[in-house]
Amino acid sequence: MLLFIAMVLFSLPPGRCITPVRKCSISNLLSVLHKYYQSGDLILSGIISQFFIFTSLITFEKYPSRGHFDNLVYFSPSWTYHAAMELLSTKGIFIPNYKCDIQNKLVATLGGPKSNFCLHMADVLCIYKIPQLIYGSAPVMNNKNKAVFLYQMFPNWANQYMGIMKLLLYLRWIWIGVMYVDNEHGQRFVQEVLPIFSKHGICFDFIANFPRMTFSSAFSEMLVGRNDTSTIVMGSTAKAVVIHGEIQTMLNLRLLLKVAEFKEIPMKTGAKVWILTAQVDFTSVEIQKDWDLDFIHGALSLAVHSREVLGFRKCLQMRNPASEKEDGFIGDFWKHAFGCSFSSTTEGNSDEEPCTEEDRLENLPASVFEMSMTGHSYSIYNAVYVVAHALHAMYSSMFKHRVVADEGRKKLTRHQPWQLHEFLKRVSFNNSAGDMISFDQNGELATGFDVINWITFPNESFLRAKVGRIDPKAPQGKVFTIHEDAIIWPHVFSQEQPLSVCNDKCHSGYRKRKKEGEPFCCYDCLPCPEGKISNLDDMNDCFQCPEDQYPNNDQNSCLPKHISFLSYKEPLGITLAVCALSFSFITTLVLGIFIKNQETPIVKANNRKLSYVLLFSLLLSFLCALLFIGRPEKISCLLRQTAFGFIFSVAVSCVLAKTIIVVLAFMATKPGSRMRNWMGERLANSIVLSCSFIQTLICTVWLVTSPPFPDFDMHSVSEEIILKCNEGSVSMFYCVLGYMGFLATVSFTVAFLGRKLPDSFNEAKFITFSMLVFCSVWLSFVPTYLSTKGKYTVAVEVFSILVSSAGLLACIFCPKCYIIVMRPELNNKGQIIRRQNERI
Repeated sequence: MLLFIAMVLFSLPPGRCITPVRKCSISNLLSVLHKYYQSGDLILSGIISQFFIFTSLITFEKYPSRGHFDNLVYFSPSWTYHAAMELLSTKGIFIPNYKCDIQNKLVATLGGPKSNFCLHMADVLCIYKIPQLIYGSAPVMNNKNKAVFLYQMFPNWANQYMGIMKLLLYLRWIWIGVMYVDNEHGQRFVQEVLPIFSKHGICFDFIANFPRMTFSSAFSEMLVGRNDTSTIVMGSTAKAVVIHGEIQTMLNLRLLLKVAEFKEIPMKTGAKVWILTAQVDFTSVEIQKDWDLDFIHGALSLAVHSREVLGFRKCLQMRNPASEKEDGFIGDFWKHAFGCSFSSTTEGNSDEEPCTEEDRLENLPASVFEMSMTGHSYSIYNAVYVVAHALHAMYSSMFKHRVVADEGRKKLTRHQPWQLHEFLKRVSFNNSAGDMISFDQNGELATGFDVINWITFPNESFLRAKVGRIDPKAPQGKVFTIHEDAIIWPHVFSQEQPLSVCNDKCHSGYRKRKKEGEPFCCYDCLPCPEGKISNLDDMNDCFQCPEDQYPNNDQNSCLPKHISFLSYKEPLGITLAVCALSFSFITTLVLGIFIKNQETPIVKANNRKLSYVLLFSLLLSFLCALLFIGRPEKISCLLRQTAFGFIFSVAVSCVLAKTIIVVLAFMATKPGSRMRNWMGERLANSIVLSCSFIQTLICTVWLVTSPPFPDFDMHSVSEEIILKCNEGSVSMFYCVLGYMGFLATVSFTVAFLGRKLPDSFNEAKFITFSMLVFCSVWLSFVPTYLSTKGKYTVAVEVFSILVSSAGLLACIFCPKCYIIVMRPELNNKGQIIRRQNERI
């Protein structure tokens, strides 16, 4: 049968009672506690009896069926050492390292909750390799030889810090304050853990340590200080403050807030959400018993995972001074908790009413005594049963070594405390609440934490509501769980989750810019630059939309671009197409007039075949403009520039040939001139063919090396995808234009020099005007072409083709058509000779 060691008594801290298997006795412990209490140094908790949790050392006797508390130490190292050595002495006789009482043999200790108590305890007990179970803040053990004798009923520290970080990130609290107790644990938290918080996007308005306080002088000293911690904390803009400390840290926090109240600091205490580590518990001193509890309303804390133990509340309800007459401390607690006195102590104190049977623990507010089991009490409960299971396993393994002793009683062979370690490391069982209890490889309890929400009530009571869980053994993604809707926030937030950030978040369409000299959580919000967006809040930088999308006006989303090209379905495309067809019709009409009147002198003058070729070239030029309108295709892209370049070269070559023939004709009329040999159709044909051949050669090289092709331009226009013909080789494109410009310049120069030559119709002057129009159009084309985007670039090129072609048509052929149609009497050879003679 499993041998249980159960130590349960009312005087355990609130929620620290263990369901009894046998009657528990604490008479020896109470005598020591009573001595400290009468000295006036006893620190009261929310329940006076919580002093046991602070300083208790639990001793297990040789016989597991009997157990009791053997000693208790106060906050000072000297008392801790004294109590530890008392455990190693004969009962009732303080002789260190001398123990002759085999009936009270020490096998393990339970210490806590302050880490320095456990450290002092370990200095003595580790020499004897005595197992030590720590239920509060585990000491930082630099000596590995001592660490092997300690078993922590507190889970791994890393899990707690991970849980706090996940809680902050889940609630979007990235601008926080930190307060810590200046000890080894606090310094390690600041130096090792807070940098990890920073890497995950959490930054700190302040990091301050609690001032070392003595209740006799600290309060008045803090009142006169200007830059004390209370001013820093309450003046902070951070709504969330992480409190890293130990069990008595609540005393310091309440005192700090009281100082802020006396200094009339504007920030209300309710404007902060305190986030407490699992070591911090509700404690107070007698001076604080009338202080308001509202400061902790809505606070969040972590606590060692616990469950209600069956029979625990009934155990507490049974505790009273009458049932524990040997325990003098219960009577002292009763007097202070209920403000009464017993009949034996009422003499000389008539102000106090006598204690009655109606004074029960369950009637006390939670600020005085909690009836529910908390993390610390659950750890003590589990620690007792850990030792019980380990002893049971050890005795079971030694069962075959039993020997018969005096009076026929069976006793176990002698064993040493160090022998229990092997069984403690391997202990594993389900407690009465159904939780698995075991240690990991580091000697830490393999369990998690509960997320606690503190709720206070007007009657000075409070409730610890579980609103979440940190379970390192849970599947990935369920390690941290929180029920946000169940959280009660401080009153000042009107049940709205507070936002703890350095400044308001940057909305979509804006980006963050760090403020110089401020933590990285503090930033300005700048609009996204043109062409970029941010579609989430608090983005570090804006980003480009995909190539087929563009930013909306608010720059917080992308809209699909529409494909754009110069279409026949839009007004601009229709207008240009109508113009091209109209000019084509006019050119055809002029060509028809010339063919009909081909035998007239005005048509024969200056090589009528050149006029036909020029008119046909102009007709093709107008029709060529239609290739630039409509959706670009592979064939149309190949024909656009090359056909335009070739046709215009033929037209300009014809103009150049006409100009040269006019000049040569005048020179040939002079006596003795040999220019007559150069006159004729052969010269005109040679000029047209040679000039056109060069342009043809340029276009052929262009088509062979880098031909034009359909392409998408994603970037020229922000809201459109431009479907265009890519020239393939820009240099070849400008070579074609440059060559045409060269021909036009030569033609313009020759025509300008011959503009005053005697001619019936002065064709040299008309050619000069036409070349002036042509050159002006194409000189203005280049900058305009480069400055426009999208379909308007194509429109500029079409417009230039139409205007330059129309200029040649109007300046060269309109005067002749006017005479042929409107003044036919002038279209005769005699009139031409007479006019020539008049000019000479």
